Amino acid sequence: MMRKFVCLAVGVVVLAGCVSVHETRHVKESKAAKGPARVLRHVVLFKFKEQTTDAQVRQIENAFCALPGKVDTIHDLEWGTDMSVENLHQGFTHCFLVTFLSEADRAAYLPHPEHKAFGQLLGPHLDKVLVVDYWTK
Repeated sequence: MMRKFVCLAVGVVVLAGCVSVHETRHVKESKAAKGPARVLRHVVLFKFKEQTTDAQVRQIENAFCALPGKVDTIHDLEWGTDMSVENLHQGFTHCFLVTFLSEADRAAYLPHPEHKAFGQLLGPHLDKVLVVDYWTK
């Protein structure tokens, strides 16, 4: 009897962690176990228009998270929402970190039809976007 209660309690904690909007989420496992020596990070920050509803934001989040399954050149995708205590976000609430193995992979991603379709979904709700790319080890 006690064992069943513990399993149920653990299950509730796991489910609670899955819905946290401030938790960083990895959308898919990286393709290499040890990982490459160097990767290209594509950081994308979104500031949504005030009239964008929570449901529309969730639709955009889900669409962005679906991209790794549709665009082979995405090595990894991680994302989360702002939770900084410094209040310096300037209205940017969402950060997506897309990892590529090469500049050629990023170059294939940008004009990819699935990325373009995502942009069509996002566009009407986007107030501002900030993009920074950098190489890291």
